[in-house]
Amino acid sequence: MEGRRIYMDHIAGTPLAPEVFEAMKPFFLEHYGNPASIHHLGEVPQDAIFKARAQTAALIGAEPEEIIFTSGGTEANNLAVKGGAFHRMHDGRHLVVSAVEHYSVLYAAKALERFGFSVTLVPVDEHGMVDPKDVEKAMRPDTVLVSVMHANNEVGTIQPLAEIAAVVHRRGALFHTDAIASVGRIPVDVKELGVDLLSLAANQFNGPKGAGALYCRKGVSLWPLFHGGGQEDGRRTGTENVPGIVGLGAAAERILRRLPAKMERCGRLEKMLRRRIAETIDDVRFNGHPDKHLPGLVNVSIRYVEGEALLLHMDLRGICVAGASACMSITAKASHVLEAMGLLGDGAFGTLLFTLDEENTEDEVNHAVEILEAVVSLLRSMSPLYAARASS
Repeated sequence: MEGRRIYMDHIAGTPLAPEVFEAMKPFFLEHYGNPASIHHLGEVPQDAIFKARAQTAALIGAEPEEIIFTSGGTEANNLAVKGGAFHRMHDGRHLVVSAVEHYSVLYAAKALERFGFSVTLVPVDEHGMVDPKDVEKAMRPDTVLVSVMHANNEVGTIQPLAEIAAVVHRRGALFHTDAIASVGRIPVDVKELGVDLLSLAANQFNGPKGAGALYCRKGVSLWPLFHGGGQEDGRRTGTENVPGIVGLGAAAERILRRLPAKMERCGRLEKMLRRRIAETIDDVRFNGHPDKHLPGLVNVSIRYVEGEALLLHMDLRGICVAGASACMSITAKASHVLEAMGLLGDGAFGTLLFTLDEENTEDEVNHAVEILEAVVSLLRSMSPLYAARASS
């Protein structure tokens, strides 16, 4: 069934922009020196890192010295959660995280339990929204760090971070947000959000995989995960991935220019996709907040079809979409996000996640819905649940 292929899984990773690749190329082939070297071959890579730090900072309203380069979003989240907790462990050993966090936050927090920390999960409502009052209820005198993601990577719900930050800081804890899904999709300003720590990843906005950053507000200290040569002011030591860092900076500068147009286009295509699915297929449910969600993201549950079969049949027909968080799809687990939202129900729903980007078109949206309609019809024709429903 191979043929036309349409990519609608941009939350899992975006294609590398040609101009980003061009910016990176010299640092593979020509400027290969170690930026820590004092000789000539170290100068250009060092200057490139300074430039990329400023470019990345500008994307989120930060200062260049507040940017710590990492190997990606997972490391940034681990450095924030573990680094923040370990540095303040003499003040307390309690963490608060939301129930819909990415596993790189949830598992990092859980790992800290082996060192005497305890973790409280904050619930969400049926839209995946965290109530700042619930965060305050979960906090204790020994709470040292709270982590609530900016926008959920499965359902797209955007959290009220500024309100949560006010609560957290009033109680004297650090506030981290995983903004990997939101940076490059909506405007992000660390000062407006009021966060102390913020994670981002280049592959979410047409930069390279394996490159990310952690914003660390001036005055906030972290216990480093790695110890060695003292790079990144000792906060993330190790020889820098110069091509990746350059790519992150170039991608940050590029998306800052394009963001308004990207949001408009993705928002328009998203509305079209939602409308066409609702018009074409019965017994569907759209997950996430109806208004406060990332543009271009559509999480839809379809009754009387099995999720994995739905995903595989879409792929066989050339439509690349996700069935759950990209980092857990190979495990075939039920979504912990939908579970926390109380939406797993009787398990008779298959769920797909579409994430659109600038290169998608109206024609692709129409074609994807036509394929989805055909796949749902095929799977329902084999479903005893659907047969029972039809005969009742």
